[in-house]
Amino acid sequence: MATTPAALPQTLIGAGALLVGAVMAWGAAAIPAEAGYAGVGPNFLPWLVSVVLLLCGALLLWEARSGGFRQLDPPSGAARGDWTALAWVSAGVLLNAALITRIGFVFSCALCFALAVRGLRGSEGKPAGGLRQTGLDVLTGLLITLPVFWLFTKLLAINLPGLTATGWL
Repeated sequence: MATTPAALPQTLIGAGALLVGAVMAWGAAAIPAEAGYAGVGPNFLPWLVSVVLLLCGALLLWEARSGGFRQLDPPSGAARGDWTALAWVSAGVLLNAALITRIGFVFSCALCFALAVRGLRGSEGKPAGGLRQTGLDVLTGLLITLPVFWLFTKLLAINLPGLTATGWL
């Protein structure tokens, strides 16, 4: 039994991975197993991820309880979390989820990118930037999301929410 101060948090990480793997396995059991393309059914990947998570969780738990994570680098970064940066990144993700069906994939993801970059820039102690920097961040987000949108909708024929019915935006 481990007696290091980090034993409890490390044990909780292993137990959490086991729990997530078990919940995923429970969900995978509800997916039909009939074979599809190349003999692989729709439940193959969820089962694979579940088994890998269960294996990783078991190994993490064993490692934590038998002396702690070995060759663990000392923690780096700030002693406290940057709540302002977390708020910017969270706002980006939440607005993306709330707006994706209203303003489309491209614009909601570009907005998410711009807000997340602003938060991450602030977390590094750099100036978040004014209107010009925010405009560049939105433009960069558009340059990233437009090819992704076109790849999915035009090449792979996967429907993503668009702003127009043309499939180009």
